[in-house]
Amino acid sequence: MFTGIVEETGEIVAREQTEDGLRLRIGADDVARGLEHGQSISVSGVCLTVEQYADGEWFDVFLATETVERTYLGDLQTGATVNVERAMPADGRFDGHVVQGHVDAVATVTDVESVDEDWVFEFDLPEGYERYVVEKGSITLDGISLTVADRDPDRGRVTVAIIPTTYQLTTLSEKSPGDPVHLEVDVLAKYVERLLEARFD
Repeated sequence: MFTGIVEETGEIVAREQTEDGLRLRIGADDVARGLEHGQSISVSGVCLTVEQYADGEWFDVFLATETVERTYLGDLQTGATVNVERAMPADGRFDGHVVQGHVDAVATVTDVESVDEDWVFEFDLPEGYERYVVEKGSITLDGISLTVADRDPDRGRVTVAIIPTTYQLTTLSEKSPGDPVHLEVDVLAKYVERLLEARFD
């Protein structure tokens, strides 16, 4: 489990296409320290498993074919940056919200606006996912725990306000209209939906 509080941005330093998927080597300073083989790690919101690592330098992850097809990680080339977060320890602080690292879909940036010191981002959600979003509720975009500032159900779009720290410490500073982002809706909303379906079945 993750919290959506990005620890640092890493850089894709190597990629290897195989018959079964794609292997990425990600350079990172802090996150690559003290890793263990088999440890879960979030790469721009995608839960992956550490295969190999060089302490304080880099770590390798493998993306199965399904992961490549469901995310945009397979489109990234060397030099691209990604948001990185290690799994939350049992005794860790819970500063974000429950993030599984199970990407639901790929959303699209539709607008970016600077407002005083903050930034306002608008995203177009794939059809069917807007129902899981509530104003002031939680949403995960590229592994970042964010709060929904506004929603436009008619167009299937949501708006979030980004403070300077989040803008500077994540890949959001590199995003422009038309760029993809990994979407994970609040898992609690999906559980509520399933319970209601079971109740009325």
